[in-house]
Amino acid sequence: MMHTIFNIPLEGEIPENAERVLFGMGCFWGVERLFWQFEGVYRTTVGYAGGHVDAPDYKSVCNGTTGHSEVVEVVYFPEQISFEQLMVKFWENHDPTQGNRQGNDIGSQYRSLIGAYTEQQMPIVDKTLTEYQTKLTQDGYGEISTELCYDLKYWLAEEYHQQYLDKNPAGYCGLAGTGTCFI
Repeated sequence: MMHTIFNIPLEGEIPENAERVLFGMGCFWGVERLFWQFEGVYRTTVGYAGGHVDAPDYKSVCNGTTGHSEVVEVVYFPEQISFEQLMVKFWENHDPTQGNRQGNDIGSQYRSLIGAYTEQQMPIVDKTLTEYQTKLTQDGYGEISTELCYDLKYWLAEEYHQQYLDKNPAGYCGLAGTGTCFI
């Protein structure tokens, strides 16, 4: 399978100077489109993580029996886009206080989730979470319910989900933030 935006394979080794992170922010179609737009992002894919079943598929994830979340794998070059910049995009573009939902998308597969892969990423996750919680509290929102994970097993979703909004520009995108910004 090839990436329709970057024209590179969806699977395989990442460049030596690249890093990866998983973001769960609701329906993965809009989340993937958000991140493929940023300079410094090498590749995006959609898939499943955080569950207890090997090789989940869309149907089983949607019926809630696997424990997986819909996530986007973002492979990026830290010298071009920092992890902190990615975290700001993560926090500002969904509502991390909603628990097992995002807007009209309801279920544990739509929960807010961060899957870090380097020891350097976790302190930045913690720092930005604390900073954003302060802003959200000032704006009248509740507690952040984002699941924080390290070194999750990631399962690539079916081909028709990959770069879905590139293939279907008028397709559904439920991505919406709270309106609370870091700045």
